[in-house]
Amino acid sequence: MSTDTAPAGAPTVKQSPGEAFARAFAADPRHAEVTFDYTITEAHEPTKDRPRLTVRNLLKVRPADDVARFWTESPPSEEERKAVRDADVRREAAFRFGMAEAGVHPIQAWVQIPDGLADDPAALATFLDYRLLVRLATAENLALTNHLLHHPEIARLPYDTDYVAGILAACDEVEQSGATPHAMIINPNDYYHWLVGRNGLLADLATGNGMKICRNRWISPGSALVGDISVAARLLDGRRSVIRVAEPPPGTFARPGVAVCAEVWEGVAVHLPTLFFLVTPAEKP
Repeated sequence: MSTDTAPAGAPTVKQSPGEAFARAFAADPRHAEVTFDYTITEAHEPTKDRPRLTVRNLLKVRPADDVARFWTESPPSEEERKAVRDADVRREAAFRFGMAEAGVHPIQAWVQIPDGLADDPAALATFLDYRLLVRLATAENLALTNHLLHHPEIARLPYDTDYVAGILAACDEVEQSGATPHAMIINPNDYYHWLVGRNGLLADLATGNGMKICRNRWISPGSALVGDISVAARLLDGRRSVIRVAEPPPGTFARPGVAVCAEVWEGVAVHLPTLFFLVTPAEKP
């Protein structure tokens, strides 16, 4: 096993994660393993020439070794809301202060090394950087999206027929809570069918709100998570990663072969679930 260390204060490294592992694999193909003291999805961006925001890009980062305790502001009960002066005009005045915990968890992705590829270390490194790390970024996007979508205190905001009206209503709700709707997570289907080319809507959102849009497959078509995301939540980053030869879980691949796993440790701390709104289609009677 070898360790790859990033220069102090920066995730940029002299060699890519794929290059570090290719060197270890050449030395020991059966047991190759490289650990990194940084998160490789942050440090290496194989798609930076085709910019596309991930959930990671929407969140500020907080280092966390294991379990983090943090402050929260949660929705009040109706009784609590009525007890607070000015809650009708400043709804945030009635938010309930508290503490919560969240931890970092492993996120994995896998590839198989094609026969003959390991004979060319440079080609193996490129394959790992552009396939394994892309798959790891996809798995990270799924995990972070699910962390947010499944938070029990995030309000649902149903709409009847107009998806765009639902998104704009959510933006209004965020501002009525004293914040700015600066980001949303939506399905690519909705991005291309409802937002692109719609009378300058995307430009209006970008100009008026600095709106950042993460489009991914992990939120259902017709839904959108809208919020002041960089204020309301933090990415808990374990600042450690590993790439190793390993036995994959059953069902990972259809054929046998040399499998390589990449793993990072992350979680999400939701400080202000009150600043998120999950736009969803209204249930039909």
